[in-house]
Amino acid sequence: MTIRLSAKQAAELETVATVDEQPVSVVIRAAINRHVVARKRDPVFRDGLRARIERAQEMLGE
Repeated sequence: MTIRLSAKQAAELETVATVDEQPVSVVIRAAINRHVVARKRDPVFRDGLRARIERAQEMLGE
């Protein structure tokens, strides 16, 4: 997977990683994990996920 960052985002990410004494990849993975956990707890997201699953099941004839 590849992501594109603005120059400002890249600089800020490098700064955070340096201050935290972590590789950039570790900082990115931690941020992604926090985001996914937050989304999974969000009722609106959960409703949307259920709707998507239901549509897929209908398409499969289940």
